[in-house]
Amino acid sequence: MCAKRIAILTSGGDAPGMNAAIRAIVRIALNRGIEVYAIYEGYQGLIDGGDRFRKLTWDSVGGILHRGGTVIGTARCDEFRTREGRRKAAHNLVERGVDNLVVIGGDGSLTGANVLRQEWQSLLTELAEMNQITPEIAEQYAHLFIVGLVGSIDNDMHGTDMTIGADTALHRITEAIDAISSTAASHQRTFVVEVMGRNCGYLALMGCLATGADWVLIPENPPEVDNWEKKMCDDLRAGRQAGRRDSIVIIAEGARDRNGKPITSAHVMEVLKKEFDEEVRVTVLGHVQRGGTPSAFDRNLGTLMGAAAVDAVMSGSPNDEPQLISLRGNRIVREPLMKCVEQSKAVGQAIADKNYERALELRGNSFRETLRTLKTLLRSLPHEPIAGQKRLRLAVLNSGAPAPGMNAAIRAAIRIGLDKGHIMLGVNNGFQGLIDGEIEPMDWMSVNGWASVGGSELGANREVPSESTFYPVARTLERHEIEGLLVIGGWTAYQGAYRLYKQRENFSAFNIPIICLPASINNNLPGSELSIGADTALNNIMWAVDRVKQSAIAQRRCFVVEVMGRYCGYLALMSGLATGAERVYLHEEGITLRDLQNDLDHLMTGFELGKRLGLMIRNEKANPIYTADFMAALFEEEGGALFDVRQTILGHVQQGGDPSPFDRIQATRLAARCVDFLIENANSATPAGAFIGLESGGIRIHNIEEMPQLMDETYQRPKKQWWLDLLPISRMLAQPAPESEMTSV
Repeated sequence: MCAKRIAILTSGGDAPGMNAAIRAIVRIALNRGIEVYAIYEGYQGLIDGGDRFRKLTWDSVGGILHRGGTVIGTARCDEFRTREGRRKAAHNLVERGVDNLVVIGGDGSLTGANVLRQEWQSLLTELAEMNQITPEIAEQYAHLFIVGLVGSIDNDMHGTDMTIGADTALHRITEAIDAISSTAASHQRTFVVEVMGRNCGYLALMGCLATGADWVLIPENPPEVDNWEKKMCDDLRAGRQAGRRDSIVIIAEGARDRNGKPITSAHVMEVLKKEFDEEVRVTVLGHVQRGGTPSAFDRNLGTLMGAAAVDAVMSGSPNDEPQLISLRGNRIVREPLMKCVEQSKAVGQAIADKNYERALELRGNSFRETLRTLKTLLRSLPHEPIAGQKRLRLAVLNSGAPAPGMNAAIRAAIRIGLDKGHIMLGVNNGFQGLIDGEIEPMDWMSVNGWASVGGSELGANREVPSESTFYPVARTLERHEIEGLLVIGGWTAYQGAYRLYKQRENFSAFNIPIICLPASINNNLPGSELSIGADTALNNIMWAVDRVKQSAIAQRRCFVVEVMGRYCGYLALMSGLATGAERVYLHEEGITLRDLQNDLDHLMTGFELGKRLGLMIRNEKANPIYTADFMAALFEEEGGALFDVRQTILGHVQQGGDPSPFDRIQATRLAARCVDFLIENANSATPAGAFIGLESGGIRIHNIEEMPQLMDETYQRPKKQWWLDLLPISRMLAQPAPESEMTSV
């Protein structure tokens, strides 16, 4: 049996993160003794053969992790739709001994790969009859194994929570709309922003939720009335009357009305211009959504999917059906490729059939839940309370260090609570505000524009209720008649909530529902695989390290970069994956002198062979003795004239800036569920205490009594950390290249 060989091609529209997938496939395959070919220009290259097939080495994919698009190119190819074209493709593959094909693209590209697989044996038979290959070759390569990765900014593939490129596209959209909002507010002007997505409204829906836009039009959920133009204008006018200075309408390129008639951005502009008798500007974001450097999420998603593709090839058998590498929650899984493609096409068919309920059903629970939440947030003012309903007094506070996304959570909680008819209160300055009685009523416009703002508008500190402050906290709760408390923050927030809960027997004021929402860049909280703020911090680290690398390459330099995280190495490991670091130092693993010696040996060998850049990322608590100063001094001394060393401690830049789309969206989702929890428990004789989180792709609420069992309080991190399972991939990618190839990270 011949050794396995893999060919990679990218097809259809390019997507940020494709290069990360290519890099991972090549390096992990080479590490396992598998030869890899890149097919340049997609299916056109597969047919053309010749120099469009290039054998890849470790160094072939050096320096591509941060690049957008696809370095191996993509092209439309009508010839591949013909049997003659596919026969040429089959000949080019077997000529190089390739019978494993990894395709990175959308549903059309993946469908084309499956057609090639279905015809494979008959194509080889024809090639043998035409004397282009021998019967022995036809028998030896009788099966073609297909692995698919979805590279598409539209996030329109069934079976995976996210596609490669969608997160980056959301970054582009939110950055653009944030910028547009500031100029729109300055001039009290209306903007219409058109985003991509074909028959999928994901980008428009999530872009609207993340930016606080005022109206959205998506294919899966057309306006419910025929005269939707009047409804839109009435809603926007009401928003202006409530105090908004701008109006932003987001429209997906595939938007239509309930009768199936396309809705264009030009039509929306004309309607608004006529109704409001003012300037209305249209911004069609177009391919800017698809371009530029990929986000941290897309780099890591591409990397992990690429690694899983190699695993699928290694474990695949000749008769296995094609596999789609998918993301479910935070786990990479395999799904039957064609089942996912067929379900994806079913959404488009449901929209074409005007069966919008079916289209929403196929999009999944998360999409529908987000749409319901957004409809509340889009209101210009809340619903009036129902006559006779009990209006609860619910308070929200931030505790601990500020985390990007806190304000988005507060905004969602306040507006959803108000819309359900309750009285919402904001606590300034965290638990200290409860001690001092710094509480104020919050109305609909109190949180206007907060979705995109970093930090904590309510303020926060690390003060935690204690024996000496339980009484003043209880008095504040009684004086303001607070009947439910949402605490948003890090470990001090959880500690404070837990202490109040455990003092219920001594203070009746604490006998109210309390729930904690995880917001910490350290991602070190129990019951949640991801905390609000961690994604923003990860992107801040990636942004800074990308620039550090540019300066380093020009001067043969090694950088030691220290990142936050306290005793949790999440930021260090994930930023190492996203930036191509060759070494990551974690508190969970520790550092020994032997580790440093081995790393120094690898650096010395690499720079001697032409390497120009070394990148080490260190968790701030990795080791109390072997500090960043110590490591930089050691490497500098031993590196001599080969390379110089600089250290970069990123500090609070990781904590600042506007929150990423992910943090805005997840903060909103979690806050909505927290408000529901408080309302449901408010009338209970024994109201629950809880903490909420993202687990296995869904939202889960834990009883607060579980906190000690889930948390390692010595190191203030969860006892189980899912991301540690990624260490083998990180180590494999960080291994030095063969000596003949060591020139870049």
